[in-house]
Amino acid sequence: MPRWRVLAVFILPALVLYTIFIVYPLVSAFRFSFSEWKGTLEVGFAGLGNYRDLLTIYPYDEQLWRAFGHNAVFFVGTMLIQNTVGLLFAVLLFRYTRGKRTLQAAFTTPYLVDPLVVGYLWSLLLSPTFGPVNAALEAAGLESWALPWLGDTRTALPIIILVNAWQWVGFPMLLFSAALAGIPAEYHEAARVDGASSWQAFRRVTLPLLTPAIGVVSVLTFIGNFNAFGLVYAMAGSTGSPAGSTDVLGLLFYRVAFREGGLEAIGRSSALAVLMFVFIFGVSMLASSYFRRKERALL
Repeated sequence: MPRWRVLAVFILPALVLYTIFIVYPLVSAFRFSFSEWKGTLEVGFAGLGNYRDLLTIYPYDEQLWRAFGHNAVFFVGTMLIQNTVGLLFAVLLFRYTRGKRTLQAAFTTPYLVDPLVVGYLWSLLLSPTFGPVNAALEAAGLESWALPWLGDTRTALPIIILVNAWQWVGFPMLLFSAALAGIPAEYHEAARVDGASSWQAFRRVTLPLLTPAIGVVSVLTFIGNFNAFGLVYAMAGSTGSPAGSTDVLGLLFYRVAFREGGLEAIGRSSALAVLMFVFIFGVSMLASSYFRRKERALL
């Protein structure tokens, strides 16, 4: 049998599924965003009208930029905490192998759980009335630290960022662990022979060689955080409580599509979906190109 037929047999099922569940909805959303709707009835061509409504009609004009800002903070906070801690765990487990498999399993288990479930569980843990977190603080004599964590505009978003980083810290840890295992030991030995300290060897040798893994983790973290919905919905509701301080683009899309969009819900929500796709895809491609150049510079 020709090789191309063998390849087609293996590739075709995945291609069909990808087309049905990814390409077709994307193309449909793009077409819907340029259509005028009355409920579920497509009545004509709207041009850029749905996009104009998102940017100029209250409350979308305010909520869109507020949600975008929260997504940016969500990404930066998660990136700094999750990936820094993930790299630290990977380095420690690479150097000290006792109990390595058990610890890896413990760190990776949370991201196997649905974000909705994680969000609801943490909402219960952080409850100001019966949550064990505040109960433990009060029992330790730290009553002033027992706060309504998800009910205060100053703490709600940082807490959700911490929970998100906690859930996903095992993902970068595994990627960094694999990348560390692929670095030849001779590089570290040469650095030690040249008199480099452990920190200097890590900064000058290990960290640059982790560039491919850092690039993958950064891009995937960006995509995941700008598509965030389940965790934020579970912990803050569909409006991004309190007072919209945790609102993100995923919640805004949900409200436009199913609650606040009115007769133009399909068109406006599709326009928002297209804007999100274009932005996320564009930034991801630029970031991937940047990290590829950094990789080539190492050769």
